[in-house]
Amino acid sequence: MGVREDAYEDLLAAVTAIGYPEELASVLADGLRGEKSMRRMASYLRVARPQSMEEIADEMLAIVEQRESWVNKKLSERAQMSINSFYRRDFED
Repeated sequence: MGVREDAYEDLLAAVTAIGYPEELASVLADGLRGEKSMRRMASYLRVARPQSMEEIADEMLAIVEQRESWVNKKLSERAQMSINSFYRRDFED
């Protein structure tokens, strides 16, 4: 079994442990997409033990938003490094 499948199984166990249907884990996994995001959601479910699906959905959206912010930050940093390299090269020539 791969890393993503292990993360899904972890999420599935966390969802069912607090009394929600297995289908919810599938929906969450589709929204979260990544292994780290699924593990983070599973941890949240175990610790917070949310009382409604709305709370779970809110946390899923927050995790997705934070991941997208991180990805955008890394893309911006990479672009800035390229620009800086271009300017240095032009200046050094």
